[in-house]
Amino acid sequence: MKNYPKVLITDETLRDGLQIEREGVTVDEKLELLQMMVDAGLNRMVVGAFVNPKWSPQMADSLEVVKRLKETPGVSFFVLALNERGRLERLEYAPPLAIDQIHATHLHACPIFIQRNTNRTLAEQEEQWQAPIARSKAEGLQEGAIGLSSGWGSNFSGEFTHEMRMQLLQKQYDAWQEQGIKVTRVDMADPMAWNTPTAVAKDLTAITELFPSITDFRLHLHNARGLAMISMYEAIKCLDHRHSIIADTSIGGIGGCPYCGNGQATGMIPTEDFVHLLDTLGIPTGISVDGLIEVSARLSEILGRPLHSQVALNGALPKGDK
Repeated sequence: MKNYPKVLITDETLRDGLQIEREGVTVDEKLELLQMMVDAGLNRMVVGAFVNPKWSPQMADSLEVVKRLKETPGVSFFVLALNERGRLERLEYAPPLAIDQIHATHLHACPIFIQRNTNRTLAEQEEQWQAPIARSKAEGLQEGAIGLSSGWGSNFSGEFTHEMRMQLLQKQYDAWQEQGIKVTRVDMADPMAWNTPTAVAKDLTAITELFPSITDFRLHLHNARGLAMISMYEAIKCLDHRHSIIADTSIGGIGGCPYCGNGQATGMIPTEDFVHLLDTLGIPTGISVDGLIEVSARLSEILGRPLHSQVALNGALPKGDK
């Protein structure tokens, strides 16, 4: 195998994937899909979100899903929580839920998106963004994370520059450093699909140079413009064995944020396609592409429409004798 980074997959089918789909996917169907994903070898899955059902009705049954989860050795189940109430509720159900062991600061670049998605302004963000640092200090944690949302661009505000992204990350990095806490991870979320392979490679290369303590890169890339898989491949190529990529994907490439202004035109990297790519690169995952294809077929049946995976349609490359 070449000098590639370690790659971990976090499947977002039941959260980001379903939050923009029609209502009516039952708890039983969600749990059926979840078990199929576990059987296929996936070991990191976001199973829902503790958010206001008024704004995300498809997530209204997340607590019921969590209550019916069975703790599975070697498998981590996560739930998204956007406020303190959600975070406290999440702690009540850990286990079976897994909790991130480090806290992360996170800045939104787009003033319109942060208002639509979290009901906050950039001014309110400025007042609150250092709270994870204070929590980490109080808990005696030694590591922290920094992150951006919509850093590459916004359907409302347009493209953002590489320089702006680095400035926003530097601001967070310095704040952690001032408290004597080492920054080891960066989270880059792209809900409106403004990622390009060139920009992603340039950013990650710069991050390794500017912030050498960062070894983990979480990439949440949406695929509305068809570049997410290529961008993820560039990320793999520009990092090495010292690093880990935490890649967010979804079965069939479903997903999207209802507040991005592009509706169901968005989507994510299909989990089955991405695992197939990693197989061709020789990067081990322990995940069965054939098993994921079965999940994709079942999900398509539940949603009543074709999905976006090419591997699910055509199958993986045959593995013959070399």
